[in-house]
Amino acid sequence: MKKTANSKGPFQFLQFSIIGIANAGVDIGTLNLLLLLFPTDDRVVLVVFNTIAYSLAVANSYFWNASITFRHTVEKSGRQRLLFILQGIVSLGVSNLVFLGLADILQLFPIPRWFRYNLAKGIAMFLSFTASFFMIKYFVFKKKKHQTYNR
Repeated sequence: MKKTANSKGPFQFLQFSIIGIANAGVDIGTLNLLLLLFPTDDRVVLVVFNTIAYSLAVANSYFWNASITFRHTVEKSGRQRLLFILQGIVSLGVSNLVFLGLADILQLFPIPRWFRYNLAKGIAMFLSFTASFFMIKYFVFKKKKHQTYNR
């Protein structure tokens, strides 16, 4: 049976979500390792740590999503790689803004630094993950009008 890439939306989102869980492990694991090794409240250092963690997760995401989730629409062209990098930069911006903003807001409450940063990171990951899915599906690995594939 022939299906189009867009008709796989819910299944693609499930695949993307499973890969996203692995990416979340890379992302939050890296951030926590950096914070454990180099504890800080410095905003610039926090952005650097978050950027390193997020970049490792994005590289992991590209490999697995290009190989599994969007394999039928991947061209591995320079254009797609550039679009993937651009969406990664936009998603990183979302991640950094939400992470720092929530970390600042949560600092007003008497909660441990570790919990504050992890809660802010979790919400930032969810919002950047959601933005990333739609950018990847509709801009990076979008189906060409004449393209169909067998499931």
